[in-house]
Amino acid sequence: MPALNGVLETALYVEDMSRAQAFFEGVMGLAPFTSDHRFTAFDAGAGSVLLLFLRGETLETVTLPDGMGTIPPHDGAGRVHMAFAIAAAELGAWEAQLRDHGIEIEGRTHWPRGGESLYFRDPDGHLLELATPGVWPNY
Repeated sequence: MPALNGVLETALYVEDMSRAQAFFEGVMGLAPFTSDHRFTAFDAGAGSVLLLFLRGETLETVTLPDGMGTIPPHDGAGRVHMAFAIAAAELGAWEAQLRDHGIEIEGRTHWPRGGESLYFRDPDGHLLELATPGVWPNY
C-alpha cells in the first residue's frame, strides 16, 4: 500500500468571504498565502493549509494558465467540524483570545489520554476545535 503523509488541505465553505477572512486572520491569527473573490488559502501550521471557498463559486472546472491543469468542481453546505492542534501550554492563552473577541466556548472535553479540547463556532457556524496533545493515539 502506498503511504499517505498527512492531510495537506482542509476546506470550509463560507457565505461571506470578507467576514470569514476577518475571523480567521483576526481571531485565529492565520496568515493568508493567497486569495481572490472566491477563495482564500491560509497557512494553518505544520505544513497544512486551510482553504476557504465562497459557497457556490467553485461549481465550474477551473483551468489553470499555461497548461498547468484543471481543478474539478466542488462545493459544500452545512456546518462541518475541524480541529486545530495547539500546545497544552497555549490553552489558557487561546481561552483569553476567544473571550477577548466575544467568541463563546460551546464545549470543553478532557480526553482519557490527557488532551483537552475547546469547541466554538466561526461566523458560518462551523464547529472549530482547539486540541492539545493527548486527544488521539497519534496526537
